Amino acid sequence: MSLSELGTAVRWLREHTDPAAAGLRTSGPRTGGRRVPGLRREELAELAGVSADYIRRLEQGRRHPSAGVVTAIARALRVGRADYERLCALAGYAAVDGQVPREAGAAAMRLLERFPDTPAFLTDAAWNVIAVNGAWLALGGGTAIGPARDGNVAWRTFCNARGEIDRTEEHQAGFQAVLAARLRDTHLRYPADASLAELVDELRSASRPFDSLWRAPKTVSAYENRAVFRHPDSGDITLDGALLEVPGDDLMAVVLTAAPNSADAARLGEVVRAAVGPAVVKVGQTGPG
Repeated sequence: MSLSELGTAVRWLREHTDPAAAGLRTSGPRTGGRRVPGLRREELAELAGVSADYIRRLEQGRRHPSAGVVTAIARALRVGRADYERLCALAGYAAVDGQVPREAGAAAMRLLERFPDTPAFLTDAAWNVIAVNGAWLALGGGTAIGPARDGNVAWRTFCNARGEIDRTEEHQAGFQAVLAARLRDTHLRYPADASLAELVDELRSASRPFDSLWRAPKTVSAYENRAVFRHPDSGDITLDGALLEVPGDDLMAVVLTAAPNSADAARLGEVVRAAVGPAVVKVGQTGPG
């Protein structure tokens, strides 16, 4: 629990909440004009049913709100599920129905469609792959259903790495640190998710590197995922991974690109152009690692 981080998060959300979206009038003789965007402390306090002084102390890290107050503030700010669960976690509470969302909405699926020439896939916050695009399939990612954990990127990376994907020691260490750090954050935000807790327990039992990162997490400032994909027809293709957030659904999109005008870009283009298949596929247990 971090009251300082909680206060910072509440203040940021307050200052970035559209007053109109929160149900407040933004013009008229009684509004007094607005010098800054977002909600005033007094407005948030009134909407949440607490005092303005309470909000001020909370944002300064000098108040520990009850679970009910956290929920009231989240509702007043009209925040999404991910932000609500983060506020609960920072305050030391389990969010209501704290389960990792595992469904991709229409917008998230369209995101994959917008990268027809670029391998990309969607995962939930626990690194379970839930959809892939055609370029990923062309690269050799596949959608075959295997053992139960093969649909999880963290499991495949730490416990059952694919032979056709290779990384240098440095990039492997960086990738593992990102996986563990994000999974740890997800575990904090979704403490009531039994399947997530089971995954973490199995990873800690099966992988000494994961257990070490879990017990002493590394500070991760950026997502690192450079990998060599060994395609059976086109040879080695070196790609860099970028991580995009899909906050409304609390999903992640991993997008793989080659250096511009490189031999890798040319080989990737050949592979994608030669493929025939659907633009996007929802999957249950595919496991790109």
